[in-house]
Amino acid sequence: MGAASRRLYHLGLKNVARSTVADANTTRPVGFFRDLFAEMYGLCASKAPKHKFRFKSRLFSPDATTIRLCLSLFPWASFRKTRGGIKMHVPLDHDGHIPAFVAITGARTHESRIARTLEPPRGSIVVFDKGYVDHNWFQALGARNISFVTRLKRNIVCTLLERRFVNRRSGVTSDHVIEVATRGKPLRLRRTGYRDPESGRRYEFLTNQFRLRAQTIADICELFFKEIKQSLRIRSFVGNSENAVMIQIFTALTVYLLLAYQKFLSRFGISVQQLCQLIQINLPGVASLEDLLRSQRRKIENSFNLSLLSLAP
Repeated sequence: MGAASRRLYHLGLKNVARSTVADANTTRPVGFFRDLFAEMYGLCASKAPKHKFRFKSRLFSPDATTIRLCLSLFPWASFRKTRGGIKMHVPLDHDGHIPAFVAITGARTHESRIARTLEPPRGSIVVFDKGYVDHNWFQALGARNISFVTRLKRNIVCTLLERRFVNRRSGVTSDHVIEVATRGKPLRLRRTGYRDPESGRRYEFLTNQFRLRAQTIADICELFFKEIKQSLRIRSFVGNSENAVMIQIFTALTVYLLLAYQKFLSRFGISVQQLCQLIQINLPGVASLEDLLRSQRRKIENSFNLSLLSLAP
């Protein structure tokens, strides 16, 4: 707003000081912004394209990101002796790659505690890293007809029940049915091995999904580690209070959903990050978003036509 101060007058606006926004967000109810995010997710999910796997089950990837904060500016976010921080827990919905839920906790809160509060739809598949491994949680997911896929911990204690046939040409090195002891009844799981053809590294995965091919299990995990943590980065905060920080996080996630919603409606081959940059460059301007997208579409089509001409004999 400061950089575009000369244009604000024509829009009936005036510049707002950073401190004014920070003071206002100290007392504003954060519940409103949390509910707004939830409403926006419901609207966005109804228009989102399905994931590209052949199976029809919904696919979610819960992950946690620690946001480091200066302890002298954010004394309420105590993490270590000289460092502050909070942890943002966000399950990614692979239908449209949009955040489905957000929980903001202290940086010391373990991922498995928040995982127990998640309620993905029955019949869905949840993929996560080793920080979420909890055999009791695995039992609860299976009882609700929810599948999971994760990487295998090296210190797991199990009993081998069955060896399945694998096609090693696909990169799959093993496919075993195992049994893991828990406080309740034993847990029957599937352990698969996969060797990355590019790096040569071998990975092992753990799942309660017995119907999907071992190659699909490996592909699900590979997609998870490529997609997660590439978006939703917040590098600075307007206010220093806990309330202001939470409001900014929920606002940023809601804006992300708004951009994704526009992307889904326009069916235009542009990423959410590119759409965000396009809007940032042109705000506050007089051109509508529809005009901006139409102009961008013409540029891409002209570039594509020039590429075809260059390939012509």
